[in-house]
Amino acid sequence: MSWTQFRTQLTGEQLAIVIDQTTRDLSGLPPATLRNRQALSGEAERRLRSVLRRLGYPLPDGNQLQALHAQVLAKVGGLGFLDALLPPASFAYTDLLVNGDGSVWGRRKGQMHFDPLDLHPAPEEVWRAVEALLSPQGRACTEATPSVDAKLPRDKTLGFGGARVKVLHPGICAGDGYPSLALRLYEPEPVPPDQIVVWNVLPQAVMEGLLTAIGRRLRVMVVGGTATGKTTLLSALCHGIPRQSRIVKVEDPEEIWLPHPNVTTLEARPAPPGSDVPSYTVSDGVDDAMRLAPTHVIVGEVRTGTAALSLFRALMSDHAGLTTFHAEGPEEAVFRLGVILFADAGVRFEAAKGLFAQAIDLVVQVGWQENGRRALGVWEVAEMSGGNVIFQSLWTPGENGMKEPQRKRR
Repeated sequence: MSWTQFRTQLTGEQLAIVIDQTTRDLSGLPPATLRNRQALSGEAERRLRSVLRRLGYPLPDGNQLQALHAQVLAKVGGLGFLDALLPPASFAYTDLLVNGDGSVWGRRKGQMHFDPLDLHPAPEEVWRAVEALLSPQGRACTEATPSVDAKLPRDKTLGFGGARVKVLHPGICAGDGYPSLALRLYEPEPVPPDQIVVWNVLPQAVMEGLLTAIGRRLRVMVVGGTATGKTTLLSALCHGIPRQSRIVKVEDPEEIWLPHPNVTTLEARPAPPGSDVPSYTVSDGVDDAMRLAPTHVIVGEVRTGTAALSLFRALMSDHAGLTTFHAEGPEEAVFRLGVILFADAGVRFEAAKGLFAQAIDLVVQVGWQENGRRALGVWEVAEMSGGNVIFQSLWTPGENGMKEPQRKRR
């Protein structure tokens, strides 16, 4: 880029004002522009000149204008070392980490463990990346707000499915002055059931059995540990929902792709720091979903007792649905849900088990096995007996097919 040379020099205070206002004008740019250096450079130049005119400042000389432009680019598009790890440059990772010591780690698709990456960014470069990730959403990681949750939106032009972002300030994350950064990257498009079979998560016959059960309106909960592929499997199972269905999904944040035409997504959000604007919870979303005429309600993940109670109420009011939950098996899911229902919503443990038995029909467990994501079993909720939820095994690994569920839904 060539700049016309001028002799005017702006003061330090004027430069700071120009950079701040140009950065604000550029906030909210889509990831496609942020990672396209040529497009971002041209847009930064246009906004910079516009701000100078708006403020009534003279156009500075070429060197100062070049420096202004470089500072704006660094502040807005400073993804730096992350550029090569994110789509469209790379589709290899599901998770990326920066630790407090500055080390960078990546978990490749289909792998359980993280690999160290041969990258050594300076603290300033990591901070620029954090600012570039958070500033479009009006967020910042400071000592006053040392723990920040954010998201990267989807971008179809990049084939980028979006991401969940977690940043921790060095003030609460010991290290060498680096913020702690974690990115969870989502699939860029709906995951078809056949892909789950190709990945050897489930046999074809079991996948067909689950899709048939979902087509008959049975309510499914996918359980498993962290990063076991619960949401990915849930997305694939949603293909069993008839195409003409009206679906409302509630997520925190949005990460499920659906191939259906009639879908509304409600996304939870925290209360903005220092604002009177209230938070919008998963429980709020489920309650609102009931007023949106759904045939199916999908909750990306149940994390709180209030969300569980809202979902169970929705499913027991003749709505079909699917959800995920962190638990290492069906019995543990009942126990953990009972604990959080009591802690968060005051529901007695015995009543919580009854709610589970009425609301959930099938439980599918996924986990890590032989360094890969695998389904570990499918169970049907059979009955309540002696105050406990009784499960009937429909499939265990090694079996060729899945038994037909006995529960029927309209």
